[in-house]
Amino acid sequence: MRYRFLLILWLTATLSFAQKQENHNSNISRNLDTFIDIYRQVDLLYVDSLNADTIMQWGINSMLQRIDPYTAYYPQEDDELMAMAQGKYAGIGSIIRFHKKEDRCVISEPYRDTPSDKAGLRPGDVILSIDDKDIKGMPVSTVSDMLRGEAGTTFKLKVRRPLLEDKSQESTHTITRQTISIPHLPYYGCVREGIGYLYLTGFNEGDAQRVRAALIEMKEQGAKSLVLDLRGNPGGVLDESVDIAGLFLPKGTKIVYTRGKTESATRSYYTRQEPVDTMMPIVAIVDGGSASAAEILSGSLQDLDRAVVMGARTFGKGLVQSIRDLPYGGNLKITTARYYIPSGRCIQARDYRHLNPDGSAKSLPDSLTTAFKTLHGREVRDGGGILPDIVITADTLPTIVIDLATSDALFDFSTLYALRHPTIAPAGTFRLTDEDYNAFVDFIVGQGFSYNRRSGEMLRMLRDMAKREGYLEAAKPELDALEEKFKGDLREDLMRFRDDIEPYICDDIVRRYYYEWGGCRQMLERDKCFERAVEILSDPAAYRSCLKF
Repeated sequence: MRYRFLLILWLTATLSFAQKQENHNSNISRNLDTFIDIYRQVDLLYVDSLNADTIMQWGINSMLQRIDPYTAYYPQEDDELMAMAQGKYAGIGSIIRFHKKEDRCVISEPYRDTPSDKAGLRPGDVILSIDDKDIKGMPVSTVSDMLRGEAGTTFKLKVRRPLLEDKSQESTHTITRQTISIPHLPYYGCVREGIGYLYLTGFNEGDAQRVRAALIEMKEQGAKSLVLDLRGNPGGVLDESVDIAGLFLPKGTKIVYTRGKTESATRSYYTRQEPVDTMMPIVAIVDGGSASAAEILSGSLQDLDRAVVMGARTFGKGLVQSIRDLPYGGNLKITTARYYIPSGRCIQARDYRHLNPDGSAKSLPDSLTTAFKTLHGREVRDGGGILPDIVITADTLPTIVIDLATSDALFDFSTLYALRHPTIAPAGTFRLTDEDYNAFVDFIVGQGFSYNRRSGEMLRMLRDMAKREGYLEAAKPELDALEEKFKGDLREDLMRFRDDIEPYICDDIVRRYYYEWGGCRQMLERDKCFERAVEILSDPAAYRSCLKF
C-alpha cells in the first residue's frame, strides 16, 4: 500500500511537471506567432520602408536588456566580443580621448612596443585624419573603430603635435595594425623589503602563466609575502582565475562550482597545477570595481583562509556567461549559471528577475543574507559581493580634484611638461618641485578652468526651495553670506588642495615616460590601502589575527 501511494505521488508530480512544460511550450509558440505576425504587418503596411536588420536588432536588444546587463547579441564579426572574450583586438595599441578645445580625438596613452609606440606617437598628438578622412567632431567610439581593423592592414594617420612657444608640427605616419593583447598585468615587483606587489586588471587566456612567472621572479628577488591588487578588475575567463588561485593552494583544491539549467553549465573547478607557494602571507585588495572572476579569486582565498581581503565591498556579480554561436555568424552572450565559492555562498548582489517599481534590480538587504563559514570557521555571508576582512574607507576627494583629473587642462599641462623635460626621476620617486606646481597653477588659471562647486549647486537649490516656501526674503542675508563664502578662488583652491591634486599630475606625467608600468608604480606612493596592506604583512601576529589562526 505504501509503495502504491508513493507511485501515485510520483505519477502526480510527473504529470504536473509535464503539464507545466506543455503550457510553457504553448506560451512560447503563441508569442512567437504573435511577434512574427506583428513584424509581417509592420513590414507590409507601415508608411515607410523599414530595414529588416535594424528592426530586428531593436527587438533583440530590447528583449535581452530586460533579462540582465550581461546577456547580449553580437552581430557577425564583432570586435568588441573578440576583445572581451580573448583580451585581444587588432589595432594600433593606444588609448585615445576626446579633446573639447580641439574638437578632435587625441592620443592619450600608447602601449609600449605597439604600432602606435613604434610609429613615435605620443600623448597629446591631435588626430587630424585617418586615410585622408577628417575626423573633426567624431566621438571616441567612431575614431576607435576606424583605427581598428584586420591585423596586417595598413593605413595613414595624420597628427598634429603641440610644440613649445605655441607652435605645432604636422606629420603623417603609415601604420600597420597588429593584434594587440590587452595588458592585464601592468605592474609587479618588490616595492618594499620582502613584500611583492602584483596588480591584476583582468583575466584572459595566458594571464595565469604570466602571474606564475611574475610570482617566481619576485620570490627570487626576495619576496616573502604578497599584495595582490584586484581593484577595478571586472573579471574575465573563469579558468584563469581558478589557475591563479592554484598558485597559492594545493593541487586539487575546489575553488568554485557553477549551477545552471543544463549539464554543461553545472560543473566544479579545481586547481590543476602544482602551486608556487602555499604558505606565503597574502593580502588581496578589492573594491567596488572588483567583479566576477576577481571575486572568485578573492572570495576563494578568503573562504579557504589563504589571504586577508582588504579594501571595500566588491561588486557582487555571481553570474556566469557563455558565448553561443548563432546563424549567419552572430553570437549570443548569455547568462547560463550562478557560481558558488568554496564556503557554498553565491555573492550575486542584484536580482534581475524581480525589479523595483522604478525598474532597478532588487538587492538583498544585509539582514536577509545567509551566514557561511570559512575553512577555519570565520563567518562570511552571501548575497552582496565579498565583504573584506579589513574595510578601508576611501578618502572623499574634493570636487576640484575630480574635475581636474579628467580635464583637458591637466592633460595639456602634462603634455607641455614632457616637451620641456627630456627625462624625469624614476617612477615611484618623481615629485613636482614648488616651482613646477606654481607653473601648474598659473597654467590652469590661464586656461580659464572652472569646476562644478557642488556647494554652489546646493545653495541654489536651497534658494529655490526657500522661495517656494516663502522664506527667501527672511533668509536672504544668510544665503547671501553663504554665497560669498562659497565663491572661492581658483588659485587659492589649487594651492589648498595641492596634496590631493599632485598625485594625479605626477601619474599623468610619469606615464609619458614610463608607460602604464610607471604610472602604476607612481600611484602606490600615496595609496592608503596599499600602505595598510604592507603594515599587516610586516606584522605576522596581526596577519594571523585577521585569519583567526
